[in-house]
Amino acid sequence: MPFPFALPTTSSISFTDYFSSSTHPSLPNCATTARGVVRDVLKRHKRIPPSSQASNLATVLSALNDYIPYLFALDAGLSGAACAGEEIDLVLVKELEVEWRSTLSTSIPGREPARIKLKSLESELCFVLSTLAYVYSLQARAQLHTLYNATLPSPEQRAIAIGAAMKLFLDANSVHTYLVNRSGQWHSQPAAIDISASVMGALAELTMAEATLITVLKDDPYPAVVIEDRNKDSKDWMFRGVEIPKVRAHLFARLCLASSEHAAKAQAMLGQSSKVSDDLIKYVDDLRRTAKGKACRFLACDSEAGGKTGEGIAWLRGAKKELGFTSLGADQQKKSFGFSKLKKDFQEKKEDRKIEKGEGWGTDAGKFEEGRIVDMLLKKWEKQNDTVGIQLVPPSEPLLASMPSGREYHSAKMWIVPALDEVSLVRMRAPPDPSDAFEGEEEDSTDEDQRTAPGAFHAHSASTSYY
Repeated sequence: MPFPFALPTTSSISFTDYFSSSTHPSLPNCATTARGVVRDVLKRHKRIPPSSQASNLATVLSALNDYIPYLFALDAGLSGAACAGEEIDLVLVKELEVEWRSTLSTSIPGREPARIKLKSLESELCFVLSTLAYVYSLQARAQLHTLYNATLPSPEQRAIAIGAAMKLFLDANSVHTYLVNRSGQWHSQPAAIDISASVMGALAELTMAEATLITVLKDDPYPAVVIEDRNKDSKDWMFRGVEIPKVRAHLFARLCLASSEHAAKAQAMLGQSSKVSDDLIKYVDDLRRTAKGKACRFLACDSEAGGKTGEGIAWLRGAKKELGFTSLGADQQKKSFGFSKLKKDFQEKKEDRKIEKGEGWGTDAGKFEEGRIVDMLLKKWEKQNDTVGIQLVPPSEPLLASMPSGREYHSAKMWIVPALDEVSLVRMRAPPDPSDAFEGEEEDSTDEDQRTAPGAFHAHSASTSYY
């Protein structure tokens, strides 16, 4: 957790070929230069090893933040709106054509998704803002990865990392929500699935689900226990036992259920298209399962704290069912020690190796980590119940059917559209110098499109026009 988005790359264009302005003649030139920087930064970021890309995200974010105000200035000029109190007269010379590489669509194994040709400034704006939201999510991912370092963070460091990640998730959500609201004005959907209304709506729900789920992470002691168990350098087990403080279990369960509801909405929206990446669809389903399983685990803690160990065990068995690890019932529980258990252990070790390398980790949305916590508690409580206070373990189905409603923790933030400052607008009243235009230094080659797997066919670009 969270999803490892790949940042899209784009073709080289010059806005001076498509727009002209009588009031701010240098605006297309300046926008071209800012876009050229973004294009180069994205291409260089793509070539960085995945384990080292997190340190380059600040550079990508800075380039995007410099370019976005120019995009909205162009948009204001076309729509007749004011920008920083000034009217911009912008004339469309010819329809803008731009190419972006899709990163959320299905693709042939062994090759990258095709670069899609799109028309209109709206498609450019949507791809740029979506990339901004991806950067926020990836920065949140980098913050959460610090919790899994070989040197475990202190409680203060842990709280700071979780708080920073939460803010970044909400920033990403505000951008996705802005795009969803903006898409309500469209008359047709774009060819790129990445910027379709259903996918942008799903991503808005997904980021809210992630932001809600980590609200309980700061006060949830059990993930730290699992991380401690995974850490080979830790020697704490030699001189002290695990101390589990009491938690506000029922409140945390309702927050997790709210997260699960957001993930379920995202899953439904993604299901409206057959072209969405299977990795994203699987991640959203795993996040929904993780949040639901975590809610069951908190309700189990609430029951066990009230002296209802049998009911707590039933909740844990229900959690395993929600996580998709085992079936309910005693007979099925005994069968779980066969091939399915070996498969689960293998997948857990595989996830551990990903965390150590810092590459591709968290694609299960924390499902296996939550499964470990449930297994740890189930083993402990079943032993206690069998030897000390024997209680009848009720069936889990009625408990799952009686789960409380979710409780929202966050409210969606409004994304504020950045505008050029007055000084920049005044400077753009001067005539442009064509030699100042910078479209990017990176080659705009099609080599990436031609890397095909053996026997694969070349993809064809699709085009569309929408406003």
